[in-house]
Amino acid sequence: MARRLPSQPPVLPGFSHVHVLGSGGFADVFLYEQNMPRRQVAVKVMLSEVVNDQVRQMFQAEANLMAQLSAHPSILTVYQASVSSDGRPYLVMELCSSSLSARYRAERLPVPEVLRIAVKIGSAIETAHRAGVLHRDIKPSNILMTAYGHPVLADFGIAATVAEAKDQEMVGMSIPWSAPEVLMDETPGSVTSEVWSLAATVYSLLAGRSPFEIPGDSNKSTDLISRINRARPQPIGRADVPSSLEKLLATAMSRKPENRPATVLELVRELQAIETELGVPQTPIEVAMDDWALATVADLEDKTRVRGVAGALVPTNPRRRRRRRPDSEYSSVGTVVRNSNAASPNSGTRPATPQSRQLRLLTWGLIGIVVLALGLGATAAIVIFRANSGGIPVVSNIAAKLTGTSVKFTWPDPGLADHDSYQVVTSDGGSSNQQSNSFAVDASRGEHVCVTVTVNRQGKLGDPSSPKCADVAG
Repeated sequence: MARRLPSQPPVLPGFSHVHVLGSGGFADVFLYEQNMPRRQVAVKVMLSEVVNDQVRQMFQAEANLMAQLSAHPSILTVYQASVSSDGRPYLVMELCSSSLSARYRAERLPVPEVLRIAVKIGSAIETAHRAGVLHRDIKPSNILMTAYGHPVLADFGIAATVAEAKDQEMVGMSIPWSAPEVLMDETPGSVTSEVWSLAATVYSLLAGRSPFEIPGDSNKSTDLISRINRARPQPIGRADVPSSLEKLLATAMSRKPENRPATVLELVRELQAIETELGVPQTPIEVAMDDWALATVADLEDKTRVRGVAGALVPTNPRRRRRRRPDSEYSSVGTVVRNSNAASPNSGTRPATPQSRQLRLLTWGLIGIVVLALGLGATAAIVIFRANSGGIPVVSNIAAKLTGTSVKFTWPDPGLADHDSYQVVTSDGGSSNQQSNSFAVDASRGEHVCVTVTVNRQGKLGDPSSPKCADVAG
């Protein structure tokens, strides 16, 4: 099919045109050099022949959405938006590479690299969902790479708020990565349809083709739609892709939305667990947290690993947190008391005078007030921190049964609601997000095995259970 020629680049004050970067159905993207501050930027310019009131509204919505979300490290940064002198709206954006879109079809991407990209882009999508925004066009070509190799999600051109999506018609779609309910006009988009699209995108990066594309067979739009509606993706066909990953992607691309992970965050957590399974470091989840002001920088880093979500946040090692909490919340009180003891008038050789006794009483009175105030403050901090997990059931009465070197942990249902799950963390740092109330561990003889179980409710974690341990006979 013949491709159209790019439009004439507009004259933009403060920018110098370099060359064209690409063309789409509604816009061209040009490379410009910004004069101050001096840098190269990508400028997306709408085509004059398609500019009408509806397109202007779409463009303005995209500019506002990108500006709202682009503080996220995995969402393309927008510097400014305006209208050129010839009436064409344009966006000035961070210059990124589209090399991933061609690379995944030309070469086999390493599994750890694909998982890293998936967690980072999944974090971006989850952040958009928490802002009430659906992307509605998640696919490999909308994942760009910064100059430092960081993946970013681009092109919110057909995005919509979650509420608006129910009343809108889809103005465009990318069939190979669109969920069946979207293709069948059952919905213009939803959180679970974006779970499907992210899974299809991850599949594509691994397989070098879209999930329902059959090499050597007819892959017309009608063929793809028919296969997507049957929801039976082709095997990835790579020996280095673990079966757990292929099974996860197949589940996330289930025909029925209720059979998929309920949120992108749930899918991302499972991808992190597969990173652990492969023995590679977990990619941190980059999702804004409501309680950032109550945590230290070190705590925030811990919270992004497997359990990093807004709400009641529990670090990977709950026992370490229990040891740290008294130090972080009461150390200032202890310092006051120790310092005041060291400075006590009785510590010197000079006998105490009435004035010094009065001063000492006044000092201790002030210290008592400070200690009480700090103690109340620390207590309030504890109440605020724990309030986030209120109402989420807590697992108790975990039992452990040994069979040879295998330990099976079981626990009674504490009262899970629909879409709740269990977060199981083992003493060696492994984790599992699951519906089952049992968990088996294969251990070595003489090994001491422990698990902690926490209920996950819509991305919020409750209080963890007490650790349950078992010793495997030597």
